[in-house]
Amino acid sequence: MSRWRPPSPSSTAIITREGFERLKAELDHLWHIVRPEVVKALAAAAAEGDRSENAEYTYRKKQLGEIDRRARYLSKRIPVLKVVEAAPTQRDAVFFGATMELENVETGEALRYRIVGPDETDARKGWISVDSPLARAVLRKRVDDEFEAELPGGRTRFAVVSVAYD
Repeated sequence: MSRWRPPSPSSTAIITREGFERLKAELDHLWHIVRPEVVKALAAAAAEGDRSENAEYTYRKKQLGEIDRRARYLSKRIPVLKVVEAAPTQRDAVFFGATMELENVETGEALRYRIVGPDETDARKGWISVDSPLARAVLRKRVDDEFEAELPGGRTRFAVVSVAYD
């Protein structure tokens, strides 16, 4: 008997132009550079004889499966993505693509984030998904507005310090 799991909520299918180009480049790189190298290495490992005790063969098979899985995902995801080209007309409010500076009201800590699509999030750069709890809470807020967000660490109050669009 298998365990039933409810389907995960689908992510928003919007992306910035740079993120879209990055995903297309990744797919192209996987298909034209990485996959042929792995296939060549897999063929060489298979030619060595007994595959049951061939660690190189097993590793390359797994690696090829991971490449194919990622390429299949990108091949299905890229066509459904909607590229957001222009900044919104209300440039003083937080919308998709905004780079914003927030202040934690309780601690006074200043935070800088950019709202991007779920396929291009990067914590090191401060890029958060439009589907994240913080992004959902801050959408449509303006400078000096305060809001609360339900974060993993608990409910937190923030104030919007600045909003900019690249």
